[in-house]
Amino acid sequence: MSVIVIEFITLDGIVSDPDGSGGTPAGGWAFRHGPETVAGDKFRLGRTLDEGVLLLGRGTWQLFSRLWPGRDDPFSARMNAVPKLVASRTLTGTSAWANSRVIDGDLVQAVKNEPRDVIITGSLSVVHALMAADLIDEYRLLTFPTILGVGERLFPPGRPPAYLEVLSAEQAGAAVLTHYGRAR
Repeated sequence: MSVIVIEFITLDGIVSDPDGSGGTPAGGWAFRHGPETVAGDKFRLGRTLDEGVLLLGRGTWQLFSRLWPGRDDPFSARMNAVPKLVASRTLTGTSAWANSRVIDGDLVQAVKNEPRDVIITGSLSVVHALMAADLIDEYRLLTFPTILGVGERLFPPGRPPAYLEVLSAEQAGAAVLTHYGRAR
């Protein structure tokens, strides 16, 4: 089992509001580069998406549950079919998006007990909690040629060092897809 973080990220490490749904002044920065940069399986998840589980925080799940169920292209069908775990203390129903369920109990323990690969997208509070528990095995980052200067960072100051190795790097439209894993 691996824990894989996938994120849209700016050159200066900002991950907040890439699509503009958060209403921040700089929101929508990822989508300014055109649909070819953000559409489809840009994170090269392949079989991992088919055999793993998607882990989302409440806010990301609520946003995605409004977007994905109405889509019917091949990648959307995979997103709709994947089992989804939702980290939330307040969400009561998950019927808006098929194969979703709220985690019962502790997030870290639920991830430790999960036999499948866990893919986290967005959901910064979930990512930070799993970083603190040293559970992240891979980062797949789609880095956009944008510098915002403000917003929430994937790697905030004050965290202990993490030493990673580059597994791959390639251009993806206007962005660069980098894949990092734990250093061996």
